[in-house]
Amino acid sequence: MNLFRSVQAIAGASSGNDASAYIDWPAVATAAKSATDPGSLDLTPAEKEGYAADVRDARTRLRSVGGVEFDVPNAIEVQNRHHWIDSNITTFRRVMRPLESNIEVAFPAATRVLNTGSMSFMLSFLASHVLGQYDPLLLADGDEDHELYFVHPNIVDAATELDVDYPRFRRWIAFHEVAHAAEFGAAPWLPEHLESRMEDGLESLTSGTFDREAFRDLDVAMTAVEGYAEMLMDRAFDEEYADLRAKLDARRRGGGPVARIARRLLGLGLKRRQYERGARFFGTVADRRGVAAAAAVWDKPANLPTEAELDDPARWLSRVDP
Repeated sequence: MNLFRSVQAIAGASSGNDASAYIDWPAVATAAKSATDPGSLDLTPAEKEGYAADVRDARTRLRSVGGVEFDVPNAIEVQNRHHWIDSNITTFRRVMRPLESNIEVAFPAATRVLNTGSMSFMLSFLASHVLGQYDPLLLADGDEDHELYFVHPNIVDAATELDVDYPRFRRWIAFHEVAHAAEFGAAPWLPEHLESRMEDGLESLTSGTFDREAFRDLDVAMTAVEGYAEMLMDRAFDEEYADLRAKLDARRRGGGPVARIARRLLGLGLKRRQYERGARFFGTVADRRGVAAAAAVWDKPANLPTEAELDDPARWLSRVDP
């Protein structure tokens, strides 16, 4: 790590007058990577085959247990932390594009430095904690394929910290990320639906308003996305996993004060609540009608649960009758 270089990159963020002046993205990349140890990516042949086997087995099990047809992305990468930062700068830049193009600020130079620093800190923090990621490439131009990443140094470090078997832990992470591929594969309409609500919400912010309905719809949809993947992965994983869940949840709640503040600022607590609320909903549906019946949520946008139905699955079962 080179913290001096990181601070130097942020302080030197230029203040050009083009549409991208809101954030200096090259400086974000330099600062985030300078503040982050990339970690080792020296994989043994057994580890390389292990990742491939985990993904293949997860695809087979999730298809069978979930009753859904899908395939995994062509782009599956085992990354270090710097690779993950590079991949996600592209993602964040896509999401921020509407704001960058429409927001006018009184002090562009100072704003750019502040935003560049904030984005650098966020990417550096996440790069040191993310274990795996399914990226549906929302708001991407063209017909780009979805992608699947595993951050190898973080998986190894987490397995060591939690005192769990590394191959078993790696396999559990693979099942969770492939479960996200399952739901997006089962619902071809889902990316467009999420993009539409995201764009409506961002457009309202650029006009100085707040589209509460768009953000509520987006939260409900993401709760379904996170909850279904959680339920499906838990029921398809082919080993006992209670100890993994308990230890990983404790790790997410722990850490020093800086880590706790960072998680709060980055909304990671909200994401955890989405997991838990969505998993309770789909767990109830699966218990009453079977795991395959829960996949009816992906048949069409109208089958997504409403805000009220998330806390009362019986209402969804009565309306959709899967």
